[in-house]
This record gives sequence, C-alpha cells and structure tokens, in this order.
Amino acid sequence: MNDFVDPSLKVKEAIKSHMPIVALESTIISHGMPYPTNVQTAKTLEKIIEDNGAVPATIAVIKGRIKVGLDDDELEYMATKKGILKLSRMDLPYAVANGFDGATTVAATMICANMAGIKVFATGGVGGVHRGVVDTFDISADLFELSKTPVIVVSAGVKSILDIPKTLEMLETLGVTVVGYKTDDFPSFYSQKSGSKLYMRADNPKAVAQIFKAKLALGLEGGMLVANPIEKSKEIPHEIIDKAINIALEEANRLGVHGKDVTPFLLAHIVEYVPKALEANVELAKSNAALAAMISKSI
Repeated sequence: MNDFVDPSLKVKEAIKSHMPIVALESTIISHGMPYPTNVQTAKTLEKIIEDNGAVPATIAVIKGRIKVGLDDDELEYMATKKGILKLSRMDLPYAVANGFDGATTVAATMICANMAGIKVFATGGVGGVHRGVVDTFDISADLFELSKTPVIVVSAGVKSILDIPKTLEMLETLGVTVVGYKTDDFPSFYSQKSGSKLYMRADNPKAVAQIFKAKLALGLEGGMLVANPIEKSKEIPHEIIDKAINIALEEANRLGVHGKDVTPFLLAHIVEYVPKALEANVELAKSNAALAAMISKSI
C-alpha cells in the first residue's frame, strides 16, 4: 500500500480477507450531480455493491490523503464542500503534496484503486475525444490511463457529449480491450446504442473476468473497458440528447468554457434541457455498480 493511501477499516479487512472489492469515483459526487442527489447516489451505489456480494471503496483525496473507502461524513463533505479539485493523473501529486481536497476522475480513480490492489471499478461513463478535437485537441486522460493501469472499468460507454467514433479509434490505437456486455453496439451513456459496432463481447461476468485474466497472463499492460448499456426502459433517445448537447456546446463556446470545465458544464446544461437525463445518469451508474460487483467475484 502506498504511503499516501488511507484505506477504510472495511476496505482493509476486505483486502486482508481477499474479498471482492469495487472502486467508485468521487467526481460524480463533487462535480457530476447536484446536492443532495450526489450523496444519495453515492450511498445507493455502495449499497448495490454490497447487495451483490462485494465491498465498495469510494475514492477521494481529502486534505492530501488518498482515501480508499469513505464514511458517511466524508461522503457528505465531498458532496457539499466548495472548491474541491477535479483530479486526474496530472494533478494528483499536486493535491497530495499540498494537502488539498480532490475528487478523482476515472483516470485518478484507476491509479488509486491499483495502488490499493483493487482491480474492478464502476463509473458512469469514461472521458474520451471531444467534439471539435481538431480545433481544441481535447482528449481525456482517461483513455491513456486505460492503456497503462490494470483495472477493469465498467461504464455505460463514454459520455455522449464526446465524439464516439474518434474515441473508439483512439482506444484501439492505445491497445485498450473494449468489451460490450451483452451488446454488439457501443453504448452512448444515456442511450443503448451509438451506431459504432463492437466485435468483442461478453455475456456474463465470468467471461469478462476471464478476458482480463488472460490479458494479465499475457503480460499486456493496461486495463479493460466494459461497455454496459443503460436499461432500455431508462434510456433517452439519441436524437433528443444530441440536440441538447449541440445547444450546450454552443453555450460553452460562447462563454469560453474549456479544459476540465467543459464536461461538468455540458452535463449540467443537458439536465436543464432534458430533466430526465439526471435520472438516466443515476440509473446507468446503478447498473454499472451491480455488474462490477459481479465481475469482482470472479477476479
């Protein structure tokens, strides 16, 4: 265990007893949802993981310490405190060195989970290649982390605000194993399908774990992305979301929003235009948590 990592008592016991553990990010708490939906969702995801036979480990940086597993007071702190940094690989050491608070993105959560020996991580959607990348060169560090860090990431694809075909091209270039869970079509966060086809597929949690174990046994670095579509009854049609995204993008450009601020800005504005988007976000996160717990029992 890294000297900067503080696992909770529950996580410590789980590690010692070789129990299945699932990591959860904290960006969804501090930057992804409004209060109190954020803290309610965080607690719900932890309960879903427990109900499916695994131990939840929500990860965050609090006063410079990497917390692996948060108690109720710490969840509330991350949900309500102002000025919490949004951390990726680039600025994780900055927050640790200076004793700052930080919510971990997909990339930072993967890094911290791996430090603690946790191999499965559930999130909503990973970052990727942003629309208009030719002008902005905005590509999420999540993709590069997936090529480096040996953690299974269960998500509902990538956020629909992104350029999905280019994101998949980048994942292929980086050698990231992308597996559709019971699907041949890459999901687009709020919607079951994006129109981008997948050729790797797994139809049960054990099959996912077997692919990951084979990757490790072959000595191949990096993690694995499991694309788990939102339930049909919970999805929002792609054309409705796409219209909201285009409006939000125009507003972001008008206001000069860029860098790390783009994703939370767009997601917040999408919820304004399509209120059901927040409910869909919660539902897909719950589905991913349940699947991650089942996969963790086969690792």
